[in-house]
Amino acid sequence: MQAVVNGKVIELSEAGWLNNLDEWSEALAVEIARNEKIPELGQEHWDIIHTAREFFLDNGVVCEPRAFSKIMKEKFGKDRSDQKYIYSLFPTGLIKCANKVAGLPRPKGCS
Repeated sequence: MQAVVNGKVIELSEAGWLNNLDEWSEALAVEIARNEKIPELGQEHWDIIHTAREFFLDNGVVCEPRAFSKIMKEKFGKDRSDQKYIYSLFPTGLIKCANKVAGLPRPKGCS
């Protein structure tokens, strides 16, 4: 699978995960989101994407959903922290969708 961003072809896995994490950009995130049936990324999407990326860059691993909910609660409050909220923005959740849009590596055991 491929995405074309600003005339550049970027390789994705068959499931749509970014092969080279250094190629991530916000423009690529928009393309991956479209592939995930998210027509537009609003500020709340970007808050999740940037929070997931910050955790990964600081820790070298993707954040587990419960820990991510705690981080979101600390940063944005209770209303924006539970899994139901994340699923409302990313139809297949943090692990399968938000992390993919954020250009993070596919967690083990995730399709």
